[in-house]
Amino acid sequence: MSSEDQFNKDEHKADEQHNTDEMYMRKALLEAHEAAAKGEIPIGAVIVCHNRIISRAHNLTETLHDVTAHAEMQAITAAADTLNGKYLTDCTLYVTIEPCAMCATAIGWAQIPRLVFGATDEKRGYRKYAPLVLHPKTTVTTGILENECRQLLQDFFRERR
Repeated sequence: MSSEDQFNKDEHKADEQHNTDEMYMRKALLEAHEAAAKGEIPIGAVIVCHNRIISRAHNLTETLHDVTAHAEMQAITAAADTLNGKYLTDCTLYVTIEPCAMCATAIGWAQIPRLVFGATDEKRGYRKYAPLVLHPKTTVTTGILENECRQLLQDFFRERR
């Protein structure tokens, strides 16, 4: 195989992965919209294992009166229950915004090998406060449907103020 053929094959694979990431991020956005409809901060998450969604979640901090009831935490708990185990080593977590330090730590403890998020969180994102908490083998993909994810949050807070 020529280097050009290999390049084209790798590029095609990257395009396929990007399309897959967008598809699952749209599912996370649906969860975020559901959160907004309940008056929750519109953050959604899905966990995928072997090309199948095994958990869907959104923020429930207001509903449950629980500051730890973030979308990621809810999704991790549901996925662990589905798989009947605490380690999610064959999973990808899709979340509409960069996880906070608490959620990133939970992602690390769950040993999730791939994290995909939409918008960055300059104020509370884990990369600012706790950049080393993910599992060392975790890969991170950012910016998937970033504008849609950010706009949903901005619109929510604009309506609140």
